[in-house]
Amino acid sequence: MRAIRVASAALLGLTALTFAAPAAQASDGDHNITPYGFMVLPTTIAAGGQITLQVNRDGACRGSVTVSSAVFDTITIPSPRSTATATIDWDAKAGAAYQVTFACDGASGSTQLSIARGGNPQPLPLTPADHGVQAGEGGSFGGFDLGQVGLGAALIAGSVGAAYHFSRRRTRDDGV
Repeated sequence: MRAIRVASAALLGLTALTFAAPAAQASDGDHNITPYGFMVLPTTIAAGGQITLQVNRDGACRGSVTVSSAVFDTITIPSPRSTATATIDWDAKAGAAYQVTFACDGASGSTQLSIARGGNPQPLPLTPADHGVQAGEGGSFGGFDLGQVGLGAALIAGSVGAAYHFSRRRTRDDGV
């Protein structure tokens, strides 16, 4: 009987964790399905900053790639290269998201590029620096919301606490 209660509490805890996880986001139709991969790094950048445009050339994209957006000049990545850089326009609106479109061999797809709120980026040095990389806002912490993280932590802690409580609770069937 105790094993059933423990298994039920574990299942309840696992279910709560599952519902606390972020939902998957579906793509907006066939527009972003391409036979080749592409990405913009970082996905959040300040106006005037420099991004890297990358295409996966594993045989699906043999020709030159044209990358376009409203916040930088159109870039062509010639074959066989797979990366290029672009400088974001200084008049890009902070907090806005812009579409970046990759086109190669008749197939095109797009992704979002967010413009960060805050200060201006430092210009890149022309000579190698003697110190490490200067990191900025963006990447995995762009749009970091402390309230959502706190709510998620509270839900997880509550589900673990409930699972522990129900697994340790004694009933009259235990004979005690």
